[in-house]
Amino acid sequence: MQHFVIKTLSHSLRENKTPALLTLLAIVGEVFFEVLIPFFTADMVNMIKAGAPLEEVTALGGKLVVMAVLSLLCGAAAARTCADASTGFARNLRRDMFVRVQDFSFENIDRFSSASLVTRMTTDVTNVQMAFMMVIRVAVRAPLMFLFAITMAFLMGGKLALTFVVVVPVLAAGLILIAKNAMPAFRSVFRRYDKLNESIEENVRAMRVVKGFAREEYEKKKFGAAADSICMDFTKAERIVALNSPLMQLCMYFNMLFILTIGARIVVSSSGTVIDVGQIAAMLTYGMQVLISLMMLSMIYVMLTISAESAKRISEVLQEQPSLTSPDGAVTEVADGSIDFENVSFKYSADAQEYALAGIDLHIPSGCTVGILGGTGSSKTTLVQLIPRLYDVTEGAVKVGGRDVREYDLEALRNAVSMVLQKNELFSGTIRENLRWGNPEATDEEIVEACRLSQADEFVVAHPKGYDTYIEQGGTNVSGGQKQRLCIARALLKKPKILILDDSTSAVDTRTDALIRQGFRTYIPETTKIIIAQRVASVQDADMILIMDNGRIADRGTHDELLARSPIYREIYLQQTNGGEDRA
Repeated sequence: MQHFVIKTLSHSLRENKTPALLTLLAIVGEVFFEVLIPFFTADMVNMIKAGAPLEEVTALGGKLVVMAVLSLLCGAAAARTCADASTGFARNLRRDMFVRVQDFSFENIDRFSSASLVTRMTTDVTNVQMAFMMVIRVAVRAPLMFLFAITMAFLMGGKLALTFVVVVPVLAAGLILIAKNAMPAFRSVFRRYDKLNESIEENVRAMRVVKGFAREEYEKKKFGAAADSICMDFTKAERIVALNSPLMQLCMYFNMLFILTIGARIVVSSSGTVIDVGQIAAMLTYGMQVLISLMMLSMIYVMLTISAESAKRISEVLQEQPSLTSPDGAVTEVADGSIDFENVSFKYSADAQEYALAGIDLHIPSGCTVGILGGTGSSKTTLVQLIPRLYDVTEGAVKVGGRDVREYDLEALRNAVSMVLQKNELFSGTIRENLRWGNPEATDEEIVEACRLSQADEFVVAHPKGYDTYIEQGGTNVSGGQKQRLCIARALLKKPKILILDDSTSAVDTRTDALIRQGFRTYIPETTKIIIAQRVASVQDADMILIMDNGRIADRGTHDELLARSPIYREIYLQQTNGGEDRA
């Protein structure tokens, strides 16, 4: 599994492979010179002790300076190439994830919460970036330093190097035990990050509701609980990891005492013939290098274990295959706006026991206006979502322009269908930029005309900057009705063959609603118009009205036909008109 995850993430390296390899080469050079320095330093100490001429000492000192400079240059080069590789890798990961999410169908998106996707693209990518940086730099440096330093220690120190036989296993075992106990707490942190981000996202999106119900204190407590939970897990993990330092200090001081005590006796007893003062100094340096390299390895182990969960979560997004794709030889031209449902049944997942839609047979001629009424949960929205192939039917077929929607290129099909949702979304940017989502090539005249037809022009020109007025993220600086009218204008600019309005005039008054529908008749007479509404007035002049009930078409017909024979339609009509008031 981990191999598969690494293979998936490695595809995002791309142009960063070269700086990653250069980092490895620079690290080898840095470690090589760093390990040689104590060796020559020992010779210098012995030379000074023996009273060597100043010229010889100076010459050796010059070599040490050159090695130090070379080590420094290699380290600086490694730091630069490592930064380039790791940040570039993180950028590619975020970009690849975002591109993959754009290809997701609604079915794919249903598997991930928006808060989880945000965490994966931010916190998880940062963790993987840090782990990658440590792998190409520290994970190479630490083992090399350990091997080189311990080899030189045995070559120079002889019996003194036996200290590592005791110190290394004790330190290694202690570090592994510490890391192993810290891992469960670190793993649980990232699962809690999703809940924290979800709490923030919900609060920001529903700020008006929170303030309307004076629930600020409740939201503070809710966020505080999520933050405290993360804090507790991090505190627990950090307390365990903090034991690294005293363990390291213990081993380091034991090593120093052993080398100084035993080394001094050997120097005195052998008069410097077995080992000399220079070798003792070198042994102290090599001992520090060995212990520090082990400490680095433990840090890498902790970081890799932490990032393994993040890497798995990122891999889940990258491996997720879009459930809806364009077929080979896909049709790229939609002939007209005719729509046919042929014995269509649909459920949101294969495991679902009940169908959201069942036995739908329907023919809508091109250019026809269709109204859809029904109670909450009657699957009105589900029905229209099958037209632009936001979901695939479970049984039967949906045809647009006489062809099964599964035969079309997805982009071509969706360019021919405009949907204006009840929950409209505007993006941060000017009104003009938002409207050009419908048609990037739209002229200013076309934008103004679309806004006039959607009854948006009046409030737009009332702003000092007009169509250059800035829209805040989510359209928070415009009202619900204004937002709906801008979204309708955006859809009109697309000049689609099929226009679907999913209760998208619920926030406008009946007069404005009537003017918008009048605009449809004059501006897009050949476009098939499907209007989901709660008000009978919004659909009563439609060519056909569908009554949805429990995922089925309970009845269909014109306003007069349904008023005469449909008890459901008649009840809705009477409740919403003066007839309903008289009856009450």
